[in-house]
This record gives sequence, C-alpha cells and structure tokens, in this order.
Amino acid sequence: MIALGCDHGGYALMQEVKKHLDEIGESYKDFGTYSTDSCDYPLFGKAAAKAVADGECEKGIVICTSGIGISIAANRYKGVRCALCHNEKTAQLCREHNNANMLAMGAIFVEPELAAKITDIFLNTPFSEGERHQRRVNEIDQDI
Repeated sequence: MIALGCDHGGYALMQEVKKHLDEIGESYKDFGTYSTDSCDYPLFGKAAAKAVADGECEKGIVICTSGIGISIAANRYKGVRCALCHNEKTAQLCREHNNANMLAMGAIFVEPELAAKITDIFLNTPFSEGERHQRRVNEIDQDI
C-alpha cells in the first residue's frame, strides 16, 4: 500500500497521481489534504511518512508546490528516505542507489503525464543492493 500526502499546492497533481494509481491497480491510503483550501504541508507529509515508518504502508508519495518542504517534513521520520524527483532519471536513481521509500514531487515542476512516469519508475525500480549502495543506505539510517 502507498501512503499519499499533499498540501493545497499539490492537491490537483495528487488527484492525477491517484487516478494513475487506480488505473494500474495500486492500493493507497490518502492522508490528505482533501481540497485546495490553504493548509500546512508538514501535517500531511508527516502523516504519510509516519505510515511508512511504522510499516503501515510500504512506500509513500507526497506532493506540495515545490516538493521541497513536504520532502523535508517526511524525512523527519527514522527509516524514511524521501527523495524529491522532477524527472525520470532521479526517480530511477533514488530507488537503485538510495532505496528511497518515499517520493516527493513539486506540482509547479511536474506535469501530470510526467508524474505518472515518475510514479511508475519509483514503484517498479528495485534497489540495486550493491554493497556500496547498501553501505550508504545503512549510514543514512544510522542514528547520529
């Protein structure tokens, strides 16, 4: 199951992502927001990230206007590796090299068709599990 979260700036793009997830038969849990009314992205990014961190959801997708703020909020949770992606290559590399378990997108940078492609790549690209990549993911996940 995929955890979803967005703010008002990401709402329209999230509706497109949800349509795409429905089309490909991917289940999700929507943590809001549920309208274009002004709201605070940390609430929704953190709710989706908590679901991933707790194991309720396998992966997550979060969207705000730029993707920056909501990705920062999501990354506050231990075990969450949220990658901000604006193209297909970053989506591929965040999975292969970083084993990212959450995807962030910026609605002002990513059109719906591209968002669907990024989502597919994120969901379908496996972690390379190469020794150097695993070592680095372990270092990311270590407590400071």
